[in-house]
Amino acid sequence: MGQPVSPEIAAAVGRIFGGGAGPRHTVLTTVFTQTGYASDDPYDPMAQGPSKEIRIRTVLLAALGRPQRAHDLVDRLLAEMRAHGSFDPSHEQYDIAAVRSAQQAFQRAGWKLDDAGQLRTIGAIDLETGGRVALDEQIDRLKAATDDPGLLIGTAKELLESTAKFVLQEVGFEPRANADFSELWHLARERLGLLPQQVDISQPGGPQIRKIVQSAWTLAEQVNELRGLQGTGHGRTLPSGVSAEMAQLVVREACHVAEFTLRALDRAIGH
Repeated sequence: MGQPVSPEIAAAVGRIFGGGAGPRHTVLTTVFTQTGYASDDPYDPMAQGPSKEIRIRTVLLAALGRPQRAHDLVDRLLAEMRAHGSFDPSHEQYDIAAVRSAQQAFQRAGWKLDDAGQLRTIGAIDLETGGRVALDEQIDRLKAATDDPGLLIGTAKELLESTAKFVLQEVGFEPRANADFSELWHLARERLGLLPQQVDISQPGGPQIRKIVQSAWTLAEQVNELRGLQGTGHGRTLPSGVSAEMAQLVVREACHVAEFTLRALDRAIGH
């Protein structure tokens, strides 16, 4: 996941400060200083210029070249904007068109800016700190999502890969450091007894269950391959044969596969 800065983000966030809106100049100076971007700020206190919009654009564009603290810069800036009321519909300076523009800009870079001005990643799942809760939250978000199908497919792939890693972590198995998506999913399914060849076809319904289990893996595999064709946050679009409706169907089914796998894990470890 890259840093939450891009030329489009710089322009869109700057637009929220149009006409002098947003936190005071002194607040912006503090944010830029605390995050190490004061030298990029064109503001002259004596001349009281340039405008806040230009300051924001200039500094965010500078963060593209020096991204080490770009995330901190954006986080602090958004915190001051929230405190000011930039995301409060009841505030006199609230500009819904500018906020929506910023949300779209962040989304195209792989980030989610919600209506309250909180920023989070769309695709990445931090298993170290979030664990099962992070997976469940991502499933809920994806099931409710309807826009930007290309980004959603990328996020679905990350969900499936993180699910496989989580399963292996919970059962105490350490995969190879460079294990790819297919290997991770094979190992996770093997330890949960979800490989097609592990299904007893001598039982009533066994052959059908084997095919269903195989179809779940096929879907996961195709999500991974489709992700490789279209990318996330890099300006590439879905292949022409994939409609938005089809992409949303794929994403929903990927969520079902992840949920099924996590429930199988719960049974396996006695939850």
